[in-house]
Amino acid sequence: MVSVVAVLLIGSAQPTTGQSQRKLVKAKDGSGIIGYKDTPILPWCGYHVHDPDRPAPKKVTPAPPDITGKTGEAPSDAVVLFDGENLSQWQPSDWRIENGELIAVSGNLTTKQAFGDCQLHIEWMAPDPPQGSFWDRGNSGVMLMDLFEIQIYDSYSEKIYPDGQAAAIYGQTPPMVNACRNPGQWQTYDIVFFAPVFENGKLKEPARVTVFHNGLLAHHNQEIYGPTGHRILPEYEKPIPEKLPLSLSAHNNPVRFRNIWLRPL
Repeated sequence: MVSVVAVLLIGSAQPTTGQSQRKLVKAKDGSGIIGYKDTPILPWCGYHVHDPDRPAPKKVTPAPPDITGKTGEAPSDAVVLFDGENLSQWQPSDWRIENGELIAVSGNLTTKQAFGDCQLHIEWMAPDPPQGSFWDRGNSGVMLMDLFEIQIYDSYSEKIYPDGQAAAIYGQTPPMVNACRNPGQWQTYDIVFFAPVFENGKLKEPARVTVFHNGLLAHHNQEIYGPTGHRILPEYEKPIPEKLPLSLSAHNNPVRFRNIWLRPL
């Protein structure tokens, strides 16, 4: 039997004369969560508005406030892909660790584990002074599911095509802003990615991504029109598995990385 515990006044509004006072009740599972069972049912989920029996979000310990200049420490439920110690989460490659930082050498660095929908945090730095040709300047990339590239590039120094600059969905959509810092300064990407959905072998929902570059919104729930590539028109030619490994690409430039973590969603 549920118990009456309080009367709720929403915001600063006071009940009008004759208005009935709605009763709060506790959740049936003994969690102590308080809500209502006499409100309308939400048609898309089957729960009452403010239903105390609706599953509560998982409690996660966030990273502490940044006081050292090193941002983005992993929350408690993250898969830590690189913390400066080793490459145990990644397949063998010639990429190397130097002073707790990961340095791109050649080819792709690919995770052992496969991921789909996820929240990803990654920090990167283009070399200072800049190295290599125009095409190589700070050139790398975050390859979501090893198919969809969020470009890494020194867009502070170089003026590459908009859909190839830093934070672009490569070859498809430029970022809303150029948020690049100087070469030699650490930069952050915070990415929320939703994998494409296929049904009976046909595309039902395309991949979508939200990207923050150095805290500035670069993409908001942006559709990804197919696997990315150079000089290609993207399309979903065949079904894609729900999960695939994450990769970082190398492009003849010693881009550095640190603090890489991922939360499967």
